[in-house]
Amino acid sequence: MPSIAPHQSRVFTSPWPGVYATHISSGRHYGRHSHGTYGFGLMEDGAQRSASGRGMVDAYAGNILTTNPGEVHDGRPLGGDSRRWRMVHLDVEVLAGLGGDGNVALTQPVLSDAPLRSALMRLLRRLEAWHAQAPASDALACEESLVQACALLLARHATQASTMDDDGGGVALVRARLADSLLDAPSLTELAALAGAVSKFQLLRRFSKAYGATPHAWLVQQRAERARGLIGQGAALAHAAAQSGFADQSHMTRVFVRQFGFTPGAWQQAAARGTRLQ
Repeated sequence: MPSIAPHQSRVFTSPWPGVYATHISSGRHYGRHSHGTYGFGLMEDGAQRSASGRGMVDAYAGNILTTNPGEVHDGRPLGGDSRRWRMVHLDVEVLAGLGGDGNVALTQPVLSDAPLRSALMRLLRRLEAWHAQAPASDALACEESLVQACALLLARHATQASTMDDDGGGVALVRARLADSLLDAPSLTELAALAGAVSKFQLLRRFSKAYGATPHAWLVQQRAERARGLIGQGAALAHAAAQSGFADQSHMTRVFVRQFGFTPGAWQQAAARGTRLQ
């Protein structure tokens, strides 16, 4: 009987909606997935190989990891059975408010930058301390660290995101239709017609090229993002599952773990410790 890969995860709130942090130690091989947030964090121990929208990369202890919203990526241990990393996730609106204009792309999936690493480690320490005690007086220290780390990230490793060529906007219309239909997904026939009367095969190929996932896989990821938002606002797990289009709570849990690395219950507990999350 094959052994189960070790996996431990923790999720931390922050003083603000739209910002949270994770601390994960895992031997799991993560399949292709994406997040609705920007992410940047530190590989603390071990190494990881991953495919991203910016190519296949290896990350080692001391490297900084980054992801853009909607960027499809995976990950697996490299040279060992496990690896450990910490991440900070920020909603698009949060980074825009800190100096990005809402159309920013982080340029490299793996960075080696000592000043940014120091700022990031300070931010992670302060977020973990705030989550543990949530004293109002420490919120300013957290915010200062967030601004300092994001300023370095934006100044040294970000650029304006280019507009994606998607065959005249056809697959963009498909994506918008899917985003409006999380509870009742349209058929491939309808989506192919919306994309410009292309074949179903052409639709799958074009959508996957533009967004890194098939329409169904993209839809499931958006359901997980909606559930995360509802739970962060205080919704019960079963209610969040139903309102996000999942068949049941267990289905939501499986997708949550695959996409975020932690369970809906862990996210719910984190939300109860501090401010409501988005």
